[in-house]
Amino acid sequence: MTFEPVIRETDTPSLESYQQGLAVLRAFTGEQVGPPDNHDFALLITAPGETAVLGGLWAQSRWGAFYVDMIVVPEALRRTGLGTRLMARAEAEARRRGCHLMWLDTYAFQARPFYERLGFEVFATLEGPAPFYPRWFMRKGLKNPSPLAGEGVGAADG
Repeated sequence: MTFEPVIRETDTPSLESYQQGLAVLRAFTGEQVGPPDNHDFALLITAPGETAVLGGLWAQSRWGAFYVDMIVVPEALRRTGLGTRLMARAEAEARRRGCHLMWLDTYAFQARPFYERLGFEVFATLEGPAPFYPRWFMRKGLKNPSPLAGEGVGAADG
């Protein structure tokens, strides 16, 4: 089938459009390397008795790697150990899934020292204008089954 495609530009893509595009990509990936090994994971922070999400951690595992896409700790709960607890639970889940590493990225104005305290190291840097850059890509090998470094530390928590 051959046709001239229509390309529509939008600043507000719907979740449905993203999911449709992702389905096409996963179908291609499946044809190339077998069924996709994508498994989503989230830890959602809510107020007691509420359903509105105030923050949390969103991640996915794929082919033995666990990518932390986003971690958000509400301002009022920062420096309480909550970020460390979220990362510890994510690491436990990554290990349960048999992942060999965790990885994430963070900008200059975000939390590189927090992740370093948890055992992550920079493996790539994307340079650009301050205050947003540099952007660091960080990883932590999961070969050692020991608990997350810094668990329970609250004073410098993200």
